Amino acid sequence: MADKEATVYVIDLGESMADCHNGRDESDLDFGMRYIWDKISTTVAASRKTWNVGVVGLNTDETDNNENRSEYQGYENISVLQELGPMTMTSLRALKSKIEPSSTSSADAISAIVVALRMIQTFTKKLKYKRKIIVVTNGESPIDDDQSEEVANMLNDVGIELIVIGVDFDDAEYGFKEEDKSRHKEENEKILKTLVDHCENGVFGTMAQAVEELAIPRIKPVRPFKAYDGALTLGDPQKYPSALSIQVERYFKTKRATPPSASNVANPNGMPQTQVLDEDNGVPFSGVGVQSVKQMRTYRIDDSKAAGGKKDVDMEDLAKAYQYGRTVVPFGKSEEGYLKYDTTKSFTIIGFVPMSSYEPFLNMGETGIIVAQKVNEEAELGLSALIHALHELESYAVARYVNKDKAPPQILLLKPNPAIEDGIECLYDIPLPFAEDVRSYQFPPLDKVLTITGNVLTEHRLLPNNDLQKAMSDYVDAMDLTELGQDDDGHPAEYAPIDDLYNPVIHHMNQAIRSRAVNPDAPLPPVADILTRFTHPPESLIAKAKTEIDILINAAEVKKVPPKVQGKRGRKDTVKPLSGLDIDALLGETRPRTKKTPIISTENAIPEFKQILETAEDDETIETAAKQMGDIVRKLVSDSFADVLYPRAAENLRVMREELISMEVPTLYNKYLTDLKESLLSGELNGDRREMWFRWVVGGRLGLITQDESEVSEVRETEAKAFLK
Repeated sequence: MADKEATVYVIDLGESMADCHNGRDESDLDFGMRYIWDKISTTVAASRKTWNVGVVGLNTDETDNNENRSEYQGYENISVLQELGPMTMTSLRALKSKIEPSSTSSADAISAIVVALRMIQTFTKKLKYKRKIIVVTNGESPIDDDQSEEVANMLNDVGIELIVIGVDFDDAEYGFKEEDKSRHKEENEKILKTLVDHCENGVFGTMAQAVEELAIPRIKPVRPFKAYDGALTLGDPQKYPSALSIQVERYFKTKRATPPSASNVANPNGMPQTQVLDEDNGVPFSGVGVQSVKQMRTYRIDDSKAAGGKKDVDMEDLAKAYQYGRTVVPFGKSEEGYLKYDTTKSFTIIGFVPMSSYEPFLNMGETGIIVAQKVNEEAELGLSALIHALHELESYAVARYVNKDKAPPQILLLKPNPAIEDGIECLYDIPLPFAEDVRSYQFPPLDKVLTITGNVLTEHRLLPNNDLQKAMSDYVDAMDLTELGQDDDGHPAEYAPIDDLYNPVIHHMNQAIRSRAVNPDAPLPPVADILTRFTHPPESLIAKAKTEIDILINAAEVKKVPPKVQGKRGRKDTVKPLSGLDIDALLGETRPRTKKTPIISTENAIPEFKQILETAEDDETIETAAKQMGDIVRKLVSDSFADVLYPRAAENLRVMREELISMEVPTLYNKYLTDLKESLLSGELNGDRREMWFRWVVGGRLGLITQDESEVSEVRETEAKAFLK
């Protein structure tokens, strides 16, 4: 069962909370509410009905609480702004409108804590809850401490955690002390600190630290999820009595975190709604000024007798079909069962491998943990024997794993953990690849060059010399991060430990969503420094390794490459050598050269096409090169068996499009593409080539060059979209 929580926030809305202190440009209330809104929006995002939130206003202009009766005194100017209950987006917006500074500062903070305590008692009764009261105040209003010890005892009896966070409160551990503090605020801090100390579960801190820690991502706690419960076997127990069978349970040890997903909503003008009902399942869709969007899908076939030449068909009348070459092979519903691999739930060890023979790059997924079945001494003894045997023999087990009937099988590597280091006796598992998952790529060696004649060269311009290798080795040693960090005692420690590395995509998105939920009109916050502090090497380390960096630059002869200069009317400036020498003069080319555009080969079309454009001196050269490239695309499509050469043709077309945009001659591409479309759809290029058009040209966004992409283009966006249909 999910954890149940009851949290009441006590917020000081006194007149003094509207003032700004200690050089801040925001009021004490806004400064403190940064912490409150972050906590409440996190609760809203969790969308758990068992997480209940209540809010009590301290120093409000009105009085609205159950303790304000004639027989009780001291509960004036305390109001319940929200009763304990689940927090939604609608209630968050309603609460935001109530958070305003008042014109009074006479309420008692301890009395407000009592009001919050009564709210929790009434709501939770004797049930199991995590109870918490969070107080945010600047300590300027008077506090009566006559019954503070009694209140602390009441909090302890109910099991409530008391958290007091003060605006500009002194905190020696954090290193903050407010200068020129008023005497009555200093006394109030002592009273609240004493109250927290009397509580068995209490926290006292300053708001500056709380706000600073908001940037630290919150790792979502996850309950163990059981993926398998059954026998781990070695051999077949049904055939062989001597076969090994251990009752085990498998849980996920690691799980890949993903960013929150977004849903499509409509924002109708003039029709703001705070809650929209999903008609399909009756689930309310919460939002402000938005409506949920439902998808509707229809299936149509060609029918000359139907209106418009199309006929709607039901999904029940459809059958699955798989592409086989340039045709499709249909399978009826009765035949779909033959497509599935029939498996039964099992977990069987199929062999063992030495630890030294396993390579970590073979890991294919998330890690699991295998433990013995609960309250089963025989299983505990058997699994313990297997774990220790693997550990002593320095071996891993390889197992075939099927978590349920009809599920696809997996091959798992089982690593023993004999409870020597962390006290947990278990097996860790990791999925292994099948043959189809392995990609064997061949790359040229890094320490030698093989010539066409078969000779082996150990000295070559592409190979590093001894000076460069030594410079790189020294640079790597100088940039060592192993002991760059410091532990709590100031001793050298690991830099960027795994517990301090956060995914900036996930956590920045969560922070942005929380910010937009509270302030929909405010700009989104920048990326927190804690998310990006390890994305660049430390400046101190770079300064320390500057000598090695300079030596490496000199040894590698690193030089800045001049940027490509865009020429006018489709011509680029001729690339000049870094030396500034006249190559033509050195080569003795004094006679006039005949203008001749090189021929582009099909095998090396892209580099040769780019090379011609870089040295083109007139429009005629560009047009000739574009025509050759277009002919190559046509030839690839025409010679393609089915769709084998379509990716290559599309890549050539993409480069042609990008280069002609850069050369400011989009008309050449647009005219060519118009002719190519007609050829593809008419069957002129050796058969039906419509797939090349719709999948690779339309799907690859290789349409006409529009005015948005090139200022000299005459094609508008609407014309380009119509052309692709």
